Amino acid sequence: MIRELEMQEMDWTALANPSEEMQRSWLLQSTTLKMKTYVQKKKTYAWTLAFIGVLVVIAFTMMTIRALTHLDHYQQQPPETYSIALHTGLKFFNSQRSGRLPEENNVTWRGDSCIQDGKYPGSSYPHLSGGYYDGGNAIKSNFKMSFAMTMLSWSVIEYHSKYQQLGELIHVEGIIKWGTDYFLNTFDSSADTIHDMVFQVGHEGTERYCWIRPEDIDYQRHADICFSECPDLAAEMAAALASASIVFSKNVAYSQKLIHVAKCKNILYSYMTYSSMNTHTSSSWDELLWGGVWLYYATGDVSFLDRVTTLALADPSGVFSRDSGVFSWNTKLAGAQLLLTRLRLFLSPGYPSEEVLRKFYNQIGNVMCSYLPSFNKFNRTKGGLIQLNHGDPQPLQYAANAAFLAALYSDYLDASDTPGWSCGPNFYLTYVLRDFSRSQIDYILGKNPQNMSYVVGFGERYPKRVHHRGASIPKNRKESCKGGWKWRESSKENPNVIEGAMVAGPDGHDGFHDVRTNSNYTEPTLTGNAGLIAALVALSGQKDNLDKNGIFSAIPPLFPVAPPPPAPWTP
Repeated sequence: MIRELEMQEMDWTALANPSEEMQRSWLLQSTTLKMKTYVQKKKTYAWTLAFIGVLVVIAFTMMTIRALTHLDHYQQQPPETYSIALHTGLKFFNSQRSGRLPEENNVTWRGDSCIQDGKYPGSSYPHLSGGYYDGGNAIKSNFKMSFAMTMLSWSVIEYHSKYQQLGELIHVEGIIKWGTDYFLNTFDSSADTIHDMVFQVGHEGTERYCWIRPEDIDYQRHADICFSECPDLAAEMAAALASASIVFSKNVAYSQKLIHVAKCKNILYSYMTYSSMNTHTSSSWDELLWGGVWLYYATGDVSFLDRVTTLALADPSGVFSRDSGVFSWNTKLAGAQLLLTRLRLFLSPGYPSEEVLRKFYNQIGNVMCSYLPSFNKFNRTKGGLIQLNHGDPQPLQYAANAAFLAALYSDYLDASDTPGWSCGPNFYLTYVLRDFSRSQIDYILGKNPQNMSYVVGFGERYPKRVHHRGASIPKNRKESCKGGWKWRESSKENPNVIEGAMVAGPDGHDGFHDVRTNSNYTEPTLTGNAGLIAALVALSGQKDNLDKNGIFSAIPPLFPVAPPPPAPWTP
């Protein structure tokens, strides 16, 4: 009512003809109102920007904190620990040599053995003396031996200067050459086309039944021959010969011979066409990729790169999904992914390889993510050992291989000025990879619930009853096949110390039984020790000793082809 009365008493005629003073007041009020609105909007905009900035800073800080604090409390071993373990580990290969031993072998309880291998009526390959025994028995598996030699060659190619500084370069090169010299006798190395090769010397049943020293073997040891149906073996041996040719590049004649026969091996596995990969993925896809990459690095022949980057070859149809990230003598995918990532990081070949190389780059990043505890792809024991073989026996060889890949990828990133890699929304610095690698190798070297080094001869406490024929029988005791059982069944310590042997390892609960009769705990293998050596040299010394360009020595300068123009636009 009061408001209505006030409105009735107003002089509305005055509003129809406002005075000049009133008009100025209106204008001043309007301008003030606009200024207030503008200032208010500006303040709101500034606060919004500030708020967004704070959110970004918080998010970045959280990511950085995650990267910087991940495994931040891991207590590292002194670098010389890995160097000492490397010196010890290389001695194992001297203990596994077959044939007439060189004077510098330096294993007092070993002697010449199996020099008659291949010499039996009807044999196509009479010169099979040499090479390495696979594990605790006297079998020579060319498939596993090839992988072991490739791993050692890869480690020499990447860390040549480290081996030199440690005084082990000549030693490790001699180990590799002992293997490749033997390989050259397992097929017709003078031929341009190879149609068959030796797969294995020694039969499983006989070699496990006869518990005698290799030096005392007097029974015939037949060779299993593989024909054109074995592309996996051909590709694996091609990888071994091709990688070794890079190691021995200064010995031009020998290096060229290895390259020649490695390319001949390619004839064998080319029977499997890439268009039919889906029918063979379970057995050979990864070996073909692995062998092809090494052939490209050894020869510089772009046709090998074209093959391994073919989309048909790059699609395993999910066969390896369960074992993605598992790198072993029987699963090479992660190793091939890392080798192809190396090519992309340092040479960037571009079109037409870039699409597939980027795919492998992303895949190897995912592999590295899977090694981190927070991603829960692989279980871990309470002591911290990653269970890459899903709780099956003999876990250490898988952990050692993963440790090598992680340390090497870390060095690749550092050498290419890449600070880290992403796992989903989280960014991790490269040292996280090295911490993972150290954690696994330290476990092997004694930082575990058993407080036991699983490398014989390293540390104060290590296995004394290794599942190994030669180490378990005194040098001067010649036994029959069955007569040697008493040494296998004995609870006494081995009379011979097989220095450097990494045993199979603990069970899924960190438990270990130092029992000779249980190979799942105490048997060492050639492939397992090769991965250990590779990881040890990667972790030893300074981390900036990667040979960045040596592996590319055979590759000519790359001039990427321009991609094809886009198709004409049609409405």
